[in-house]
Amino acid sequence: MLTRTLGDTTLTDLVADATAAPSMHNAQPWQFRYTRAGRTLTLLADLDRAMPEADPATRALHVGCGAALLNLRVSAAHHGLDAVTALLPEPSDPTVLAHVRLDIHPDAPRKPEDEALASLHPAIRERHTSRYPFDEQAIPEDIRAHLAAAARAEGADFAFLTPTHLETVLELIRDAEGYDRRDPARDAEQRHWIRDTKTETPVDGIPDYAFGPRDASERATVRDFAGTAVFAGRVRVLFENRPQLALLSTPGDRPGDWLRAGQALERVLLTATLHAVSTSFATQPLEWPDLRWILRDPVFGTGHPQMIIRLGYGPTGPRTPRRPLERVLTIEP
Repeated sequence: MLTRTLGDTTLTDLVADATAAPSMHNAQPWQFRYTRAGRTLTLLADLDRAMPEADPATRALHVGCGAALLNLRVSAAHHGLDAVTALLPEPSDPTVLAHVRLDIHPDAPRKPEDEALASLHPAIRERHTSRYPFDEQAIPEDIRAHLAAAARAEGADFAFLTPTHLETVLELIRDAEGYDRRDPARDAEQRHWIRDTKTETPVDGIPDYAFGPRDASERATVRDFAGTAVFAGRVRVLFENRPQLALLSTPGDRPGDWLRAGQALERVLLTATLHAVSTSFATQPLEWPDLRWILRDPVFGTGHPQMIIRLGYGPTGPRTPRRPLERVLTIEP
């Protein structure tokens, strides 16, 4: 079968799409290395961007890198590439998270799974984290089913919280937010990743324009990156009374499971975007071990909680900065 080489323009398109993924505090903890001879793109963990206070096991780092990997696979399918992916291919080096061999087979018929991935491509640039209020409109059951199917396709479980479970999780989110503010080391780590656009042009982190408003009722589920700081012009508004939260879980809880969770998360987010559903995260309780294990539904829950997702209808949120490709992509012979 005829195989063509991969051009630099396509390669940079792939990595640009990959880096559009969300990551904790928008730290973008990834590096990509392309080897021309093997037509292989390697995803590496950038441990200089790890968060030892809030993410000492690098679980969230792996989830973010998994989201980037899903975007890469979507982009490859969009470009008609055959992307053969291996997770954690080098046990002796845990920073090597995935190898993705990229081939062009112009005469080969497209596989259904590639068609499904390619259909998500328009959502990559439209997906943004929204820290704004959503309205009270319920997400229809058919869309909920699409989101659950998206997670299952990547080996994860996705379920909206039942009313009783929702109240428990909302309390855990508020408890975790309070824990964070009373922990000087965690507070300092979070402040390291916020960006004042009046004094700098950010390429990573959370810029002040993406904080969103404060919740006038002090019940918001989204993380308040401003903390106790005051940012001029930031308003106080009421958020939804009963947020629509979903829990994403995996059967296991090791690095490979975290990477699969990230891929499932991004597949859910892209699917939501295509259905005009806005999203954000409520990760605070996941970062405290004594709270994380309480997140599972006591009646129906199984597996290990990996992400809490807030979904609804409302503003899509602003675009946040990304590092230049020359800082994240290395090309080797």
